[in-house]
Parts: sequence; C-alpha cells; structure tokens
Amino acid sequence: MIIGIGVDVVDVARFERQLERTPGLRDRLFVAAERALNTRSLAARFAAKEAVAKALGAPAGMNWQDCWIGLDENGSPMVEVKDTVAAVAKARGVKRWHLSLSHDGGVATAMVVAEGALPGSGS
Repeated sequence: MIIGIGVDVVDVARFERQLERTPGLRDRLFVAAERALNTRSLAARFAAKEAVAKALGAPAGMNWQDCWIGLDENGSPMVEVKDTVAAVAKARGVKRWHLSLSHDGGVATAMVVAEGALPGSGS
C-alpha cells in the first residue's frame, strides 16, 4: 500500500549559490558521506530529502541529518532514515522507500514513494 508520495525539484545553480552564501548549510543539510559530492548530486539529494518529508506529510520536527541518500549494492540511490524521520515513518506505517533521482539542464528532481501498511491495519 502506498502511504505517501513526494516530489521535489531543485534549481542547481540557485542551490549552489545558497551553499556559497550560507556557511554551515552543507553541514546542516547533509551527513558526512554526502558532503563531498558535487553540487548536482547534492541538489538531487536535497530534493530527495524534501520529497521524503512530503511523502510523510511534512511534519514539523524532522532533522535533515536523520535522512540521507545512500547507494544500494547495485549503485542505485536509496533512502536511509534514523531517529526523527524514522519515528515519523514508523508511526505512518512505512516499511519501504522507492526513490528516483534525475538531473537535466540545471534542474535536479527526486520522486519518493513511501510503501507500507497503515498503522492498525495488521499488515
């Protein structure tokens, strides 16, 4: 069962300017394993984090450090969560994440599907 869907689009050049203008933003938004990536990849990962939040209903109190985008054994991107984000996902019944990232012409896009069972449904 689909619990939620989230989509986000990031203008890569604008995102890069924000990172340059705001010291510490890279550290606030990304875990250590993500920080060394190029700007296009960071923009896509930021879009993915935003899409995760949207798939969860954009609740307050989630920490950016509690969601990151890793790679599976095939090199495909995957959503990883802990603490605040994991707690919201568990409360909403999320068991599995589906993620697609794309870059084209200065735009990074992410789509996330949160799959699981509604709490109390027995599944």
